[in-house]
Amino acid sequence: MFTKRWIAGGLTALLVGALGACGGGSGSGDSTRSASGVSRSASSTAQKARPTPDTVTGVRDSVRHLAKQTAKGTRPHTVTRCASATKKVQHKSSSGSGSKKKTRTWYTTERYRECSKVRSGTETYTRIVRTERWCVSLDDVGGNTAKDDVWYQVTRAAYDEARIADEHARVEFTPTGSGC
Repeated sequence: MFTKRWIAGGLTALLVGALGACGGGSGSGDSTRSASGVSRSASSTAQKARPTPDTVTGVRDSVRHLAKQTAKGTRPHTVTRCASATKKVQHKSSSGSGSKKKTRTWYTTERYRECSKVRSGTETYTRIVRTERWCVSLDDVGGNTAKDDVWYQVTRAAYDEARIADEHARVEFTPTGSGC
């Protein structure tokens, strides 16, 4: 029993030492300690808002709004038609047992409604040919002066910000698509 405690204590000490070595400790002079005693470096406590890899920067060139475009179309119109119908139903009744068993069979006619969808002419509907899009054109994309007149599809909010920005102002947004 005494040896089991020694082994458990040794493994615990080894685990604590390994975790302490991986935790970083106070190697840099620019660390702080939280209330729980865990040290954190100052760079991780003051996280900066960095742009995502999908973010695009450049000089505003022009903006374009493409309205939703619809067209009238026709398709078959279906209606439900029902008709009265009848069917013959068999009924059976048994009485007695063994060699004296008698089975009586009779038939009745039941009425029901049979319904089905039938094509009846055509109907008109509105179909969408092109969805609504907001687009922004940038020059000097990502600081590269050779990348000019690149169109991006953006959200309505990003389009509004780019629209009110001055001509040749630096703008930054996350595009929803390329081309316009």
